[in-house]
Amino acid sequence: MRRIAILVAASLLLAASLGSGAPAAAKRGRLQAFPSCPALLRYAKAHATPFVTAYGIGGGPGGVAVPGVATPSASTGPQQGVDYSGTNVQEPGVDEPDIVKTDGKTLFAVENGELEAVRVGSGAPKLLDTLALSNGWSDDLLLAGDRLLVLSRSGSWVQPLAGRPAAIIAPVSSGTTLTEVDVSNPASLKVVGTETIDGAYVDARQIGATVRLVTSTSLPIGLPVVTPATTGSVSASSAVAKNKAVVASSRAAAWLPSYRLGKGKARPLVQCRAVRHPAAFSGLGMLAITTIDLGQGLAPVDSTALMTDGRIVYASPTDLYVASEPWSARPLPATPTKAPAAAVTQIHAFDISSPDKTRYVGSGTVPGYLLDQWSLSEQDGVLRVVSTDAPAWWTSADGQSYLTTLRLQGGGLTQVGQLDGLGRGDRVYAVRMIGDDAYVVTFRQVDPLFAIDVSDPAHPRLAGKLELPGYSSYLHPVGPGLLLGIGQDVDPKTNEPTGTQVSLFDVSDLAHPTRVATTSLGQGWSAAESDHHAFLYWPATATAVVPFGQQAVALHVTASGIHELGRIVQVEARTAQLPQIDRSVVVGSSLLTLSSAGVAANGLASLEPAGFAAFPIPPPVATPGPVPAP
Repeated sequence: MRRIAILVAASLLLAASLGSGAPAAAKRGRLQAFPSCPALLRYAKAHATPFVTAYGIGGGPGGVAVPGVATPSASTGPQQGVDYSGTNVQEPGVDEPDIVKTDGKTLFAVENGELEAVRVGSGAPKLLDTLALSNGWSDDLLLAGDRLLVLSRSGSWVQPLAGRPAAIIAPVSSGTTLTEVDVSNPASLKVVGTETIDGAYVDARQIGATVRLVTSTSLPIGLPVVTPATTGSVSASSAVAKNKAVVASSRAAAWLPSYRLGKGKARPLVQCRAVRHPAAFSGLGMLAITTIDLGQGLAPVDSTALMTDGRIVYASPTDLYVASEPWSARPLPATPTKAPAAAVTQIHAFDISSPDKTRYVGSGTVPGYLLDQWSLSEQDGVLRVVSTDAPAWWTSADGQSYLTTLRLQGGGLTQVGQLDGLGRGDRVYAVRMIGDDAYVVTFRQVDPLFAIDVSDPAHPRLAGKLELPGYSSYLHPVGPGLLLGIGQDVDPKTNEPTGTQVSLFDVSDLAHPTRVATTSLGQGWSAAESDHHAFLYWPATATAVVPFGQQAVALHVTASGIHELGRIVQVEARTAQLPQIDRSVVVGSSLLTLSSAGVAANGLASLEPAGFAAFPIPPPVATPGPVPAP
């Protein structure tokens, strides 16, 4: 039996009841399950009331907004990693959603609100079919055999920032749509089912045909709150009183997300007794993990939920973790004037060795905030977590970062060891953990690359440090003892970024990491700096491809240095200006680049153009005319 790991880090504020200062050790604990719907309702109402304002639950000026197919069989067809590249993922065997997927014969991509199927391989790419998507404004794909899953966000969504006062971010608003597409005949794409779910799609992970979807719902759902602006005559104090009465009279359904298959009846996504909450109040959001077996369609085979919110999803092939940063006990001002109180991130562990069941097993904590999914890594039953005192939106001269190791034992997720004092006054820009080694980049004036030995989880040890101007915000292994960094060079006088740089580090000796080569791509930014899916490394030819605006820059990377092979520009695009390159994929001897205009093929060795498949030009978006005067 296998165990799968997913970590979701919420972006909430620390509960005052937890006190101040970074904890020296993780505290054991267990989430408490609600014994009944009335118990859940009492909990929700009691904790929601302090956040009621004249603009709803946490809304408005001065308040805190509530963020709230069968497995492919063995075949003689193309093999991922040998004949074609897959999505650049964190853990081998754990797929991540992205805007492009391929099976080595057909490339599927979402661009311009449409799903495109393009024949790839030998010869020029050819557009086979286009399927309009009208379910949302942001779409991702997962592929299992002849079933393609489209995951769509709908409504408004602003990615929460860890620890940021929610009053200065937009709240998460409702919906996630799943669309199952039969791609057995790529020239005739067919929708075979849809599912709508309450809650914003945060992320998902896939192993085989099993997809685990993470959604975050702002609670309560659909209560008839009032505001002074909507009523015109209601005062702020009266609106608060009315909204508190609305919360007091709410039913359990307002605090539970639901799902709907096709146009069928809405059903609860999770039952009251399947919802857990930390002993200390951690927010009114509802984080749900829904398991879907694509071999059985879109109907959930299991769902579990926590009373918290979600921001980051991490998955390994062994264990499941959910992390959250608790709320402040009281609403915070919209514009903070001082650093946030010291925070902890709660981590909750689950056993899902059964592919259709999730079982909670314990909790623990680490100090501070997490940067992204690369801040987490699991190996041999030990979870390694990199965190920092201050959130990304706040600069602290006294802050520091930590590497904490935790293991599930004694009914909780217990701290095994911790290394502190990393990058004092800096914030974390990049993390990569490879085997027993961990690499952390922090930045304020210079770019310290910390090399950490985690072979003894009880005593993680800072082995070496390299200081350079600029910083790397994405790190990728490109061979034994070699690490490629994508980031920015900086002006040493102004400390302002001056352009994208690619650096090659020799980390074969942890005690003495060195930079052996660097190359500048020019002024601007690369999407790979913030989205690792945009980066491609093809080990067979030691080729790295970095998107850089309207170019895909191909680099040959070896221990002796970085050599630029050339830059691909989609000159065949039928657009007013050259399109931005979004992704790069290797299929056979071709290097494919994806943009909103289409798919271009170039020779992997020569970069010579080999054809272009244009996407249909989307119709112009209608611009509303002026509103007539009353």
